[in-house]
Amino acid sequence: MRIGRTEKIIHHIVLICLGLIFILPLLWMLVASIDSSAIQALKIPEKYTLKNYMGILSDPSIIRSFLIGIFLSGGQSIIVVIVSILAAYPLSRYKPSYKKSFLYTILFLTSLPMTAVIVPVFQMFLLFNFVDKLWAVMLFTAGTSLPYAIWMMKNFMDSVPIELEESAWIDGASVWGGIRRVIAPLMLPGTFTVLIFTYTGSWGNFFVPYILIQSPEKMPASVTIFQFFGNYGLVNYGELAAFSVLYSAPVVILYYLSQRYMSKGFSLGGATKG
Repeated sequence: MRIGRTEKIIHHIVLICLGLIFILPLLWMLVASIDSSAIQALKIPEKYTLKNYMGILSDPSIIRSFLIGIFLSGGQSIIVVIVSILAAYPLSRYKPSYKKSFLYTILFLTSLPMTAVIVPVFQMFLLFNFVDKLWAVMLFTAGTSLPYAIWMMKNFMDSVPIELEESAWIDGASVWGGIRRVIAPLMLPGTFTVLIFTYTGSWGNFFVPYILIQSPEKMPASVTIFQFFGNYGLVNYGELAAFSVLYSAPVVILYYLSQRYMSKGFSLGGATKG
C-alpha cells in the first residue's frame, strides 16, 4: 500500500513532536546547568557560568553519594553478570525435566513489581539487622535483577554452538574452562547488554535505597537529588541541572566504552566448519 504525501507529512510531524518531547528536557538540563539564574523554563542564559558545577563538585556529601551509587551499581552488575552466566549455562546446554517450569517461573519473577515485596523485605531486613547496610542492599537488588538477566543470558548463550565447547573438551578443557575460554569471549556483546541493563537500572533506583537505607550519609546519588528541593517549593534549578548532567555521565561513559563490543554481535557463522 502506497503512502500519500499528506500521510508522510503527518508521520513526520508526529515524529518531530515525539523527538521534541525527549530533546527539550535534555536541552533544558544542559542550558540550565551553565545558567547563573536558571528557572524552570528553557531560556537563553543571561550569563554563562560554571558555578553550578563547582557547587556540586565542592560538596563532600554529593561526591560521597556518587561514590556510593557507583559502589552499589557496580557491585550489583558484577554479581548479576557472574551469577546469570553460571545459571544460564545449564538452562542452555542441558534439558532437565523442570526446565520449562523453571523458565516460566523466571519469566513471572521479571514482572513482579517491587512494591509487592518491599514490605516483607523491609521486615526481613529489620529481623536480621540488615537495614542501613550497603552490602545487604546490593545483594537484594542483585537478586531482583537476576531473573531477567538469566533470561537474557540464556538466550545469548543459545546462540553459541555447543560444537565449539565440545572441541575444547576434546582438547582437554574442563566445563569451567570451556565457559571461561570459549563461551564468555563469544558472549561479550550479550554480557555487556546485561551489564548495562543492570547498571542503569541500579543507578536510577530510588525506591529501594530510600526504604532500606536510613542514614543520610549512606544515600546514593539517586536519592540525594531531593536535597535540591527546599522548603516552600524553592528549587535551585541551576545546581539541580548540573547534578543531573553529572548524574547522567557514568551511564553515558559506560555506553561509550562498551560500544565496540555491543556493535560486534555474534559472528559465529561457519565457526564449526572445516
